[in-house]
Order: sequence, then structure tokens, then C-alpha cells
Amino acid sequence: MGLPIPYRTRIDLQPSGAYVMTNADRPQFVGRGAQISPANRYQSIHVEDVFDQVEHDAEYLQQRQRVRTEYYVDDSQSIISKNDSPDIPFRYSLNAYRGCSHGCAYCYARPTHEYLGLSAGLDFETKIFVKPRAAELLQQFLARPGWQAQPIMMSGVTDCYQPAEKQFRLTRQCLEVAWATRQPITIVTKNAWITRDIDILTNMASQRLISVAISLTSLDQSLTRVLEPRTSAPEARLKAIAQLRSAGVPVAAMLAPLIPGLNDEELGPLLAAASEHGAQWANYTLVRLPLTVRPIFLDWLAQHAPTKRERVEQRIRAMRQGKLNDANFGSRLRGTGFMSEQIEQIFQLLAKKYGLDRPLPELDCTHFIPPVQPGGQMSLF
Repeated sequence: MGLPIPYRTRIDLQPSGAYVMTNADRPQFVGRGAQISPANRYQSIHVEDVFDQVEHDAEYLQQRQRVRTEYYVDDSQSIISKNDSPDIPFRYSLNAYRGCSHGCAYCYARPTHEYLGLSAGLDFETKIFVKPRAAELLQQFLARPGWQAQPIMMSGVTDCYQPAEKQFRLTRQCLEVAWATRQPITIVTKNAWITRDIDILTNMASQRLISVAISLTSLDQSLTRVLEPRTSAPEARLKAIAQLRSAGVPVAAMLAPLIPGLNDEELGPLLAAASEHGAQWANYTLVRLPLTVRPIFLDWLAQHAPTKRERVEQRIRAMRQGKLNDANFGSRLRGTGFMSEQIEQIFQLLAKKYGLDRPLPELDCTHFIPPVQPGGQMSLF
């Protein structure tokens, strides 16, 4: 006889699309940042699990806690996205994966999974879409007659060194294309797995074709283990900074996100540690809670930091004009108001103290070599 399944109910969404908790005693998913699946705003019906019939079935509940990551082929016909946001420091980005099994509870990219008919919650971190032609598509893009080399950001949406990269190696393949064509690349990651590619990164650094930002949120692994459960430990990220710098790769520390009331008190220790391990520059962004990220993060606070939830929420509102999110260019990354200004001032003082107040050197776009086009025909121009 098979395992019992939870009774599934159909719940019509309210006009606001608000997520309604139906069972406060739901089993927790092990190693996952999201413990709920907010309603997809593009669908009129939401299915929610109710556990009344299985609440005493320990075996089933224990098995349900562990959800494996599934991979799907994404047959995209293009790989480069163009960005025109005035407060984002890159115009072009490359994402070889959709979804991210790092499982960061605060990830602003979660709602992108809703375009696929999936949930921003557990689906985002367990159903990963892989673009197997990523390197080929990058080469095709770089071969376009009108392309004038400028830096391309890897990880503009999801982390290019998430666990899927160990299996599919798409990031490395794209770096191989970039190195062969001398195409400048910038990378931001919170995974020490980037050091696997230190050979290519060293070569690119020798011609000023690469810069890397390592994302740091906390030095407390007991916090990062539940806040961003499948990322590298803080010490591993710091060691990655040191390894990259020893190889001559320019490295910045990105304190992202800064969550007031939760990790903002670590500004000093984080910057000190980053500087000690060789980081050359630092920056930060304030936590963003758009759309369905909001209920996921608030649920995370209730589960893992209940005594801090009210304080965190109040401070976010104080920096978001009374709201939990601000989508406006210019203020969405740093916030507004007295508390925002205070954090900015403290950050600038500490960055200067630890020698992290000078931006990384600009990348050199003059070495670009157009790739050979399909069929072996090289461009005349």
C-alpha cells in the first residue's frame, strides 16, 4: 500500500492575490529557504495542502520534508538580456539557469518562476531550468555584426555558480567562450565553487577582462544555514576571495542583502573580514521584497527569527516609506529616510576605514575578437 497523500483543496484567490495559510502545523522542508508556496498571480486557482489526514503519519511527514531538486531543459533561443534600469550597473546579463537551488528566503528573483506557471516558493528552488546551449548562444550573440564589446554580467538574476553548475558546467563553458573572444565579464556569486574556474579567471584577469563580487550576508553560519541554505558557508566565501585575489582576479565584497534588524549590525565585522581576505572594494543593497517574495520572507522570519520579526518589519517599513517594498529606481536598492541615511553613512565610514571605498578597475573592451560564425565564415568587419 502506497504512502498516504495529503488532502488537496482548491482555494479561489482573493482579489488581492493574498496568500492564506491553511495549516500552521505543516511539516518543514529540510534545507529549503521557502516553506510556503504563495499563489501564482497569473493563475486564478491555487492548490494548497492540508495535513489533517496525515498528521499522525510520521513516516510520510518525514519523507515529505526532503524535496529533491529537479532539472528541466530550457530550450531558449537567446541567452543575453538587455537591461535599461538606471540604478543597475550593467546593461547586458547572461543567465544559464532559471530558478536557483541556493534557496535564499529573500531572493528578489523568485517571482520570475511565476512566468513559467510555477510557484515563487518551493518550485523556484527545486525546479531548475537549464539552458544546455548557453555557450553556443553566447558565441552567436558575440558574432553579431553590430556587437561592440562591453561587459556582460553573469548572475544578473540567478547565481551562475549554484549547485547545478557542478553537474552542467554551463558557466565554465560560457567563460571559455568569453576568454577565447576576449569578451569582458563580471560575476556576482555567493558560492565558493567559483574557485573551480580560477584557471580561466586568472587568464582573463591578466588582460583586465574579469571582475568578481562575492556576496556576503553574515559571518554567522547558524544564520546563513537557514537564510540561504544551499550557499557556501561564510568562511568558504572569504577563502574564495583570498584565492581569487592571490590569482590576480579583482574581487569586491557585496553585502547583499542588508536586512535591517537582522544582519545590519554585522556591517563592521563583514567589511573587516572582506578586507582581511583581500577584497578591494565593497558595496551593499537593502533587502527587496517584491510581490510573492514578501510572504515567503515574512514566513521565514516567523519560523526562524520570531523574536526579531516585528523589529525587522518595522525597520524595513521605516526605509520603504511605510511599505515593505519600494520598486522605484534610485531608492529600491538603498531605501529612504533617516535610517537609510544612517546606514549609508556608517557603511561609507567603515568602507574607508578598511580600504574598500575605491571601485574596481574598469574592464578593457579593446581586446575583443569576434568569434568565427557558424560554418567557419569569419566576419569582414
